[in-house]
Amino acid sequence: MAGSKAHDADFYDGILEYNPMLRKWIQGVLDEDIGRGDITSAYIVQKAHRASASLISRGRGILSGINVFKMVYEELGVSLKWDFFHSDGDRLGEGDKICKFEGPALGIVVGERTALNILQQMSGIATYTDVLVQKISHTKARVVDTRKTIPGMRILSKYAVRTGGGVNHRFGLDDSVLIKDNHIAAAGGIREAVDRIRKLAPFTVGVEVEASCPREVQEALECKVDIIMLDNMEIDLMREMVQLIGNNALIEASGDINEHNITAVAETGVDFISVGALTHSCKAFNISLVLE
Repeated sequence: MAGSKAHDADFYDGILEYNPMLRKWIQGVLDEDIGRGDITSAYIVQKAHRASASLISRGRGILSGINVFKMVYEELGVSLKWDFFHSDGDRLGEGDKICKFEGPALGIVVGERTALNILQQMSGIATYTDVLVQKISHTKARVVDTRKTIPGMRILSKYAVRTGGGVNHRFGLDDSVLIKDNHIAAAGGIREAVDRIRKLAPFTVGVEVEASCPREVQEALECKVDIIMLDNMEIDLMREMVQLIGNNALIEASGDINEHNITAVAETGVDFISVGALTHSCKAFNISLVLE
C-alpha cells in the first residue's frame, strides 16, 4: 500500500483479522441492514453484471478501518479484487482515492452502506484523535480514550484511537482497577475502597482513583495508588494538584475535555488526558463509494 502512515497501528492487525467476535458482529450489522434482502438492488442490478468501484475521501483526515471495510465484503461472501492506495493511519486529502476494487456489482452495492458506516465512523474517531494529539504535541501528555463507546464497536473504536495517535485506556471492567465516585461512596471512602481492592486483587493489578477535590487527592496520595484521575477540575486547581502529586503517581485529567481546552489541560503537567468525545460523539469522516 502506498502512502506514509501517520501512526503505527500494527499492534491490532491480528486482533481485527482473526477476531471471531468482530466477524460475528459484522454479520449482525449486515443482517440489520439487509434484512430479507435488498429489494431495490435485486430488481435493478443483474447478478451477472460485474463492476469496479473506488473509495474517495471527501475531506482531510486520518484513515482508519480500511481492513474492516474489506472484511464486511468477506463476511457478505462477495469475492472482490482489491487495489489499495492508502492504509490505516495515512493522512487523506480531499479527493484522494483510497482504494479500487472489482467484482459482482450486486454484492458491491448491497454491502456498501454497512461497510461505509463502519469506515466513516472509525476514520472520524482517528481524525478527531489526531486533532487533539496535535494540539498537545509540545507537552508530555497523551490523549486517552474511555469506555464510552458505541455498543459492539469498542475494539474498532479503540483501534481508531490508536491509528489517530491516541492511547487506549482499559477495554473493559476486567482490565484494571479504577475506583470512581460511586465506588468511593459504596465503600465509605477512598482508603476503605483501596484497602478492599488490595486485599483481594492480584498484586500485579495497578490501582487508579478518581479525585474531584484536594482532600480526595491527598487521601489517594496517602494510599500510594498508581494513578490519580483529576476529575472535572478547574485549570488552576488542576495545576496545584499536579504540583502536590509530583512523581508519586501518574496523573490523568478527565471531564468535558475537548479541542478548545485540551491545550490548557496538557500544560498543567498531567500525564494522560481522557476524552469520552473521541468515541461517543465524534463526527463521521466523509468517504464516498463511487461505482464506475
